[in-house]
Amino acid sequence: MRVDVLTLFPEAFTGPLDVSIIKRARESGLIDLFFHDIREHASDRHRTVDDQPFGGGHGMVMKVDVLDAALQATQSAAEQPGYVIYLSPQGELLNDALVRELAVLPRLVLVAGRYEGVDERFAEHCVDREISVGDYVLTGGELPAMVLIEAVARQLPGALGDASSPLEESFVDGLLEYPQYTRPAEYRGWSVPEVLLSGNHAEIEKWKQLQRLSRTRQRRPDLLEEGG
Repeated sequence: MRVDVLTLFPEAFTGPLDVSIIKRARESGLIDLFFHDIREHASDRHRTVDDQPFGGGHGMVMKVDVLDAALQATQSAAEQPGYVIYLSPQGELLNDALVRELAVLPRLVLVAGRYEGVDERFAEHCVDREISVGDYVLTGGELPAMVLIEAVARQLPGALGDASSPLEESFVDGLLEYPQYTRPAEYRGWSVPEVLLSGNHAEIEKWKQLQRLSRTRQRRPDLLEEGG
């Protein structure tokens, strides 16, 4: 998979995407990441990327002509056109189902906005999908872009080593993951559930499923409501 990111701060992506699973996925060629500075496509000597909104209002808005020029240049950088995603608090909420949908696409182009957002004409005519990582507002779209990249990368075949790992994580089948324990079996009087030490795999699987249901009902009942 190829992922291009349009941003005013390409340097923000140095570090978080160079460790652990993402690093291994990049080194093995499972995912290629490219970062493009939107400011390079501004036409004036000050490299202006934003302006005051028509009709008044607080803050500044990213300019449609600069964004469009940046996007066209990025799209032409590879033969396969990218699926364009604008990271926006007004977008649809990123969830497990959406991550899996995006993970099968050959190329993504992520647009990280700043200021009060982008000129609506860019969102309307140039963006395939607006996605939010939560019902809150951040300073820019860089952190949401990183969240999306990691979530998608984990779904790429071979990224986690164990192909079954993604199938047991939270939100698969609309349930949270069961609790996990490791050695020592006894610590400060805190014990591991006996069933996990029993060696009875059928009972262990039954316990895991009951724990998933119980934990979801307690912590995220909305997931059960969504699943009917």
